[in-house]
Amino acid sequence: MRLYPRILLTLLSSTVFCGWLSAEDWPQFLGPQRNGSTTNEIDVQTIVAGPKKSWGLKVGHGFSGPILADGYLILHLREGDKEIVESWDLVSGKHQWRHAYPTGYQDDFGFDDGPRASPAVSNGQVFTFGAEGRLTSLRLSDGKENWHVDTLARFKSDKGFFGLASSPLVAGDLVMVNIGGPGAGVGAFKVATGEVAWKLTDDEAGYASPVMSGTGSDALALFFTRAGLVAVQPGTGSLVLTRPWRSRQHASVNAASPLVSGTQIFLTASYGTGALLLNRTGNQVSDVWSGDSALSAHYATPVLVDGYLYGFHGRTESKPAFRCVEWATGRVVWSVDGFGAGTVVSTGKLLVTLLESGELVVLEASPKAAHELARTQVLGTGTRSPFALADGYLAARDPRQLVVLKVR
Repeated sequence: MRLYPRILLTLLSSTVFCGWLSAEDWPQFLGPQRNGSTTNEIDVQTIVAGPKKSWGLKVGHGFSGPILADGYLILHLREGDKEIVESWDLVSGKHQWRHAYPTGYQDDFGFDDGPRASPAVSNGQVFTFGAEGRLTSLRLSDGKENWHVDTLARFKSDKGFFGLASSPLVAGDLVMVNIGGPGAGVGAFKVATGEVAWKLTDDEAGYASPVMSGTGSDALALFFTRAGLVAVQPGTGSLVLTRPWRSRQHASVNAASPLVSGTQIFLTASYGTGALLLNRTGNQVSDVWSGDSALSAHYATPVLVDGYLYGFHGRTESKPAFRCVEWATGRVVWSVDGFGAGTVVSTGKLLVTLLESGELVVLEASPKAAHELARTQVLGTGTRSPFALADGYLAARDPRQLVVLKVR
């Protein structure tokens, strides 16, 4: 009974993420479609009653989110002078394997010194990107290393304000990241060997992760670097287009990933930058609308549901609003001021948000009104890592612990 939807959704999604495992999986940053949207369901009454904790444990440092694929829970973290990739059985919590390597990363601003990027799982491999720019491929079955590339040393990348944070994007036989080095602002590596396939631009990396747009010969890899949008034809490494979009303030970042709908591309950033909707025609883009008053995301990528954007507006330290914005026009439909910062996922007509306060909040995905359906405390304060939703489980972490909750 479960084979049919798995096969169908795999075929529909193969151009976006080649090799992801099933509709119930969360195999990469922002989920199966890499846009924060999933067909995985939750039960609102379970959230209202307080979701049952399936298992949990103390974990090391990092903002990297958990990945759920083929029954594995994968987490990238920091303990002492090592970055660690670790695997547990999703249902039982039984430890499966652990891969560690040395790191000397220190955050210049005193924030967390762990990895920022979430892993990606594809065709039996786990790809991670550490805070010092180490791109690693491991075997999913046992955590043994296939290869690694020290991008910081090889491409003379700048670690930026808060280390490197591009969650790997796998498409076909390539794995792509924002590198941030001279002549290697963005790049692709061969999945099998780690060999450089191509590298382009001098852009600094920023904190957004790349996504795919289009299908077949029209497919593009979209990178939101510190300078703006960079679109590359992945098979050839040809630079198709660029669109500058960033704050004039030096101490600023682009952190939310691009969102794609048909021929249109949405970008958003904080620091007085705001939002921009572009329409792509061939190798050119034109502005549909832009401005700083609609949706200015500090770090969390918004979601798109039935023609409306839902996301966090404003800087984290100023307790952002949560908003509904019309995709086509940028019109703010409703706004919940002082909602707080966090991350958001859409499932059907529901919005699941996990706030920095550790509260799990479920709202209706409706432009009619901001209707909150459930709210419960599931983690402690300082929760910034993206969460994962798969097969009735929600996996999330704060700076101290990992929890797996039954939500269906």
